[in-house]
Amino acid sequence: QLQACGGGLVQAGGSLILSCVISGRSDNNYVMGWFRQAPGKEREFVAAIKWSGGSKTYTDAVKGRFTISKDYTKNTVYLQMNSLKPEDTAGYYCAAGRGLITSVLSNPTKYAYWGQGTLVTVSS
Repeated sequence: QLQACGGGLVQAGGSLILSCVISGRSDNNYVMGWFRQAPGKEREFVAAIKWSGGSKTYTDAVKGRFTISKDYTKNTVYLQMNSLKPEDTAGYYCAAGRGLITSVLSNPTKYAYWGQGTLVTVSS
């Protein structure tokens, strides 16, 4: 199971850090992803990190502003979000998939496990 938290209300230009705790034993074949979904829009890829090795992938819209990271000891994945913009407002979801290759990391259907989501609201 995945448990996401850390969302909230922040002004434009501010920062938030989201956490996703993995219950149970983590799998070295996991890829951990963050997705977001704004009202009336489809779920979109934000970032992903491979549990083993730590390779990271970002969508262009967040490059240079968001950082995905992991902590083995806490079985937790983080999403540090800086320079937030109103268009970053969405529900943010963490997800896990096994053995995903780079070309499919942005495809939400490839992830088998999902957290419940945490809401991020950025005011202008």
